[in-house]
Amino acid sequence: MPIFEYKCGECGQEFEKLVFGNQEITCSKCESKNTNKKMSVFGMSGVENPTSSGCSSCSSSTCSSCK
Repeated sequence: MPIFEYKCGECGQEFEKLVFGNQEITCSKCESKNTNKKMSVFGMSGVENPTSSGCSSCSSSTCSSCK
């Protein structure tokens, strides 16, 4: 019984739902069926971003703090 994160395409509400099988998901605020599953931060932990420069202070790999 996994919990998934969703964002409503109508009102923008972000919410979590406990999902059973092919259950239809509706927004917890406006009850719209126009919902999108969000990328889980928990599920992505430990995965590197291939476009990341490895520098936490900028997006360039050639700045003085990256060396």
